[in-house]
Amino acid sequence: MERCVAESFLLSADQVHAVHPNYTSKHEQGFQPALNGGVAIKHNSNQRYATTAVGAAMVRELARRNGIPIQEVMVRNDSPCGSTIGPIISANTAIRTVDLGCPQLSMHSIREMGGAEDPYNAVKLYGAFYEQFAGIDASTKDDGAIDSEEE
Repeated sequence: MERCVAESFLLSADQVHAVHPNYTSKHEQGFQPALNGGVAIKHNSNQRYATTAVGAAMVRELARRNGIPIQEVMVRNDSPCGSTIGPIISANTAIRTVDLGCPQLSMHSIREMGGAEDPYNAVKLYGAFYEQFAGIDASTKDDGAIDSEEE
């Protein structure tokens, strides 16, 4: 069982708040996801998401190898935000976890909207994860560095 958990990896797939043009200051500079910009990896300095630096690097490498656009999101640490089941599952099982999702505007309103290309890119990323992640995981060195050579 320990080996199974140690070799497991969870993509906690949810949605992401895209940067709103009227409230750009709510996101950290360089971490402002746009519609049709690709799946966004979620980061939060207040540990509202389970993403780690190594886990994010592994997902970025998977996207790079498959030509899938990826972006990063981080709400400012002085701004409240929701959470996902990622931190709960990760804390209770010790399974490595990355929180990610498709950006959308007006989340939880009757006028939610997202980019038409993002779900397509999410399906490509999730399919590549199932087909290729074991190889990327195996290429990860003890220090977290990833051998980025093509397989």
